[in-house]
Amino acid sequence: MSMMMTLKEEDIDAPEKRGKFTIAVMGCGRMGLPTACLFAEAGFKVIGADANPIVIDLLRRGRAPFIEPGLRALIKKHTEGGSLTVTNNAKEAASASDVIVFVIPTLVDPKKKPDYSHVERACKEVGMGLRSGSLVIFESTVGPGVTETLVKETLENVSGLKAGIDFGLAYSPIRASSGRALQDIAAYPRVVAAINEQSLRVARLILSTIIKAEMIKIRAIKTAEAIKLFENAYREVNIALANELARFCEKARIDLIEVQKAANTQPYCHLLVPGIVSGHIPTNSYLLIEEAENVNAKPRIVSLARKINDETLNHALQLTRDALRQCGKTMRRGKISVLGVSYRPNVKEARGSSIRELVNKLSKKGAKVRVYDPLFSYKELEELGYPAERTLTKTIEGVDCLLIAVGHSRFRRLNLRRIKFLMKKPAAIVDMGHVIDPVKVEKEGLVYRGVGRGVWSR
Repeated sequence: MSMMMTLKEEDIDAPEKRGKFTIAVMGCGRMGLPTACLFAEAGFKVIGADANPIVIDLLRRGRAPFIEPGLRALIKKHTEGGSLTVTNNAKEAASASDVIVFVIPTLVDPKKKPDYSHVERACKEVGMGLRSGSLVIFESTVGPGVTETLVKETLENVSGLKAGIDFGLAYSPIRASSGRALQDIAAYPRVVAAINEQSLRVARLILSTIIKAEMIKIRAIKTAEAIKLFENAYREVNIALANELARFCEKARIDLIEVQKAANTQPYCHLLVPGIVSGHIPTNSYLLIEEAENVNAKPRIVSLARKINDETLNHALQLTRDALRQCGKTMRRGKISVLGVSYRPNVKEARGSSIRELVNKLSKKGAKVRVYDPLFSYKELEELGYPAERTLTKTIEGVDCLLIAVGHSRFRRLNLRRIKFLMKKPAAIVDMGHVIDPVKVEKEGLVYRGVGRGVWSR
C-alpha cells in the first residue's frame, strides 16, 4: 500500500526526501519522456513505461528515441545514476509506484473519430498493478468526460479499487511544444483538477516539484479537459482565418505577410501565419467536435476551420499548378521536389504530418515527386515511404518546381543562385513555409508562388 494520499508538503520539499517516492510515467513519447526526466531531475525515482520495445532499448542504453533540446543529457544522467529506469511492463511499473502519470497519445481513426484504444489498454495494464493509496495523474488530451468515464471506470473495474476512496485521481493537461518541451513544461502555468480535494492537494504538491509557474485550480475535471481543447480550437480557428485571408490576398494581389506584421502592431490583433496544418491541432479539433456532437451542440466554427485548414493541401497543389503553368509546364510528368516532411518546422517528427498526403496528391496528378528533409536521413525517409534522394543537390537537380512544404529555418539559407542552375529552366519555387524572399527568387529569374503572397508574377 502506498501512503501517497497522506503526503504533506514537508515530505517532498527537498530532492533527497523525494527519493523515497517512485513515479511511473506511462508513455515515453515527446511529452512523456521529458516529464519523466524532469521528475528524475527533481529527485524522485522514476519508471518510464512504453509499449514500444525500440524506445525501451534505446533508453536502457541511455539514448534518446527522438531529438529534443536538453533531453539526451538528462536521459544519460538519470539512467546511469539509476533514478530513471524503463520497462515495457506497465503493470509492474504501476505496482512499484506511488504516483502513476499517464501521457498516452490520443489519436483519431480514418473516419476522424476519436481512438482511445491506446489509453484504454494502458489503463487496463495499470489497473492490474494499481496499489491502494496511490495517485493517478492523467495528462493526455481527451474529450470532456473521458477521464471520469473511460479512464476512471477502466482503472476501477480492473483493480477492484475505487477512485477518490482507495486511490487518488487528477487531471492536468500538458501545455508544451516539441522542440522546447522541457522549458515549456516547467515554465507554463498548469491547469489541475481532481476527483476530490485530497487528490487535488497531492497532485498539486507532486506537479509543483517540476513546474515553476502558477498552478491553476479547476473545480471539475471535465472543465480542465475542455480548457486544453479550447486552447487548440482557438489556434485552429485563427490559422483557418489566416488561410482564408491568404486566398483573398493572392487574388487581390496583396502580400498577407506584410499585412500580418503591420496589423499585429495593434495590441488586440493576433493574425497567425497561413500554411499547412499538421500534428495535434487537427486531432484535438476532432476530439472536440465528437464530444460537442454527443451533447447535440454543433461546433460550426471549429468544424469549418478544420475544413478550411484541410483544404490547404489542395491549395498547395493549385499554387504548384499555377507556378508550372507560368513556366509553360504541366503537373503531369512535371518533376517536383518537396522540401520538409515534419509535422512542424525545426522538429524531427513525421508522425501526424500532412506531407505524406500532399506527396500522394501530387503523384496522383501525374507529377514525379522527390522528397528531402535535412532533419531526416535518406534511410529514415525511405522507411517512412517517401521517394527520397540522398542529398539536397540530387533532390533539386533537373526538377521543374521546388515546393517548400515545411518552413525549417535551414531552408532560409538555400542558395537560390545554385538552385537556379540545378533546376530545369524555366523553373518555379512554391513556398508554403514563408522561408524564401520572393524578391530574391524573381531576381534569379525563377517563378515564385507563396501562400498569401499575391503580389509576384501575376
